[in-house]
Order: sequence, then structure tokens, then C-alpha cells
Amino acid sequence: MYKDMMDTIGFVSKYDPEIGDAMQKELARQRRNIELIASENIVSPAVMAAMGSVLTNKYAEGYPGKRYYGGCQYVDIVEDVARKRACKLFGAEHANVQPHSGAQANTAVYFALLKPGDTVMGMNLAEGGHLTHGSPVNISGSYFHFVPYGVDAKTGRIDYDKLIEQAKEVKPKMIVGGASAYPRIIDFQKFREAADACGAILMIDMAHIAGLVAAGLHPNPVEYADIVTTTTHKTLRGPRGGLILCKEKYAKAIDKAIFPGTQGGPLMHVIASKAVCLGEALKPEFKEYE
Repeated sequence: MYKDMMDTIGFVSKYDPEIGDAMQKELARQRRNIELIASENIVSPAVMAAMGSVLTNKYAEGYPGKRYYGGCQYVDIVEDVARKRACKLFGAEHANVQPHSGAQANTAVYFALLKPGDTVMGMNLAEGGHLTHGSPVNISGSYFHFVPYGVDAKTGRIDYDKLIEQAKEVKPKMIVGGASAYPRIIDFQKFREAADACGAILMIDMAHIAGLVAAGLHPNPVEYADIVTTTTHKTLRGPRGGLILCKEKYAKAIDKAIFPGTQGGPLMHVIASKAVCLGEALKPEFKEYE
């Protein structure tokens, strides 16, 4: 991988030795260490090159064909390709590739489909969940009434029967599935049953397993959920960013919640990099990589 990488560090060093030196030391650290941080990955040279491209110069508030700036005809192509590839890869009806992060993606879903004070069920942070799944220190736990679920104390696994009973009792507006620290296959069919039992919207955050899903090595939540969010920089091996997949009936609400709801201009260089990573994930060799 490193032999094909463009020498951006050398270029930066000519103009800013202080930053170039720090970048060179980070490259040496990455080469020296075996990273065991689940939320990190090493991207391909093509993904990295797209990130550092001329697209960083372009402002493009809005969506393809409906921008608030002129000169967007070429970045429109990039975003359309990214959206189509995301839908093809995961079998989704609609994709929004503009979220700057997974947290932004989750917050936008809440903004689109909930009202402050609505009841939501999410996995307890202490038992494998994520900050954005209702932690009181996060905006999710501050603006909405999150009721946590967790894992069985003996097995360390989600008790799906208990989850369904809890959903019937709590009657949440939304159930959030997915985790940051749960090393087991997640049964999305059971989450669907829980949501159907109380009439809740089902959102799945697949950030940590998106690459495994793309490679067919983990069940696909898109088949069961109303909304699926993810990052692109973990097992999907893309740039740091977020992604939302949803059923067509939620498309307008989701798009509006990203822009103008929670973000301004999209990062077109990052979206280009997302498109490259999604293209890589569509190739047969990606399964071997995973």
C-alpha cells in the first residue's frame, strides 16, 4: 500500500517543515505498529488521493441538480456516483453521503424523525452501545428520553426476548440497534420484531460492521431496518465520514435533516473518497480483504 502512496508528506514538508515532520512521524508510527483500534483502518492510496484533491476547493450546499452555488456540475457527478454505489453495495432504496461523521448521521436521523422528549430505546454505553445511542453526556440523551437496554450479565449477549418485552412496555418512537463494543452477530430480525411489537421506527447503526456487511460476512441490516447509519472509515476502509441509508419514504426527511437541518456545505473531496471506497467494496477482492 505505502509504495503506491503519493508523496504528499514530502510536498508539504517543502512548504511547512513543522507539519511535514509531524506527518512523517505519524507515517512511521503507522508502519511500525499493528493497529488494534476497532474504529481505525488503513485506506487505499486511491481513497487517500481523492481526499487530497481539487474537490476540496468547491462549495456545494444542497444536492445534485439542486445546489445553492454555481459550478457544481462536476461535483454533482461525484455525489451521484457515491449515492448509487452505496445503494448498490447495501441494497438500499436511498443514500445520503453527506454526513461528516457517524455521530452527525445519527443526530440527523433523530432530527428528521423525532421530537424533543420522544422516547427511544438504545443500547447502554456501558454494555456496548455508543455515545449517540442515548448517553446522557451526548445530545441524544439530553434532547430525547432514551431508555437503555443491554446484555445478559452471564452470557454477555443481547437477550432478544427481553428486548421485545421491554419495547412493548416502553412503547418507544424509535429503537436504535447496533453497537460499538459487541463482538457478536446482531440479529436484526429480532430488532425488527421488537419494533413491530410497539410500532417503532427501527434504526440500525452498523458503523463497526459495515465492511463485513458489504462483504456478505454479516447479516445486512438494510433488509430489516427503516434507517441504517454508518461511518465509512472503519471496516469499510474509506475516509473519515458518515453515511445514511433508508427506505424511499424517509428520503426527503433524511436529506432535509442533513441539509439544511444539521450541516451546511458538504465536503466534496470526502464524498469523492467515499465513492472510491464504495467502488472498492463492490469488487470481489474486497471480500478477501475483509
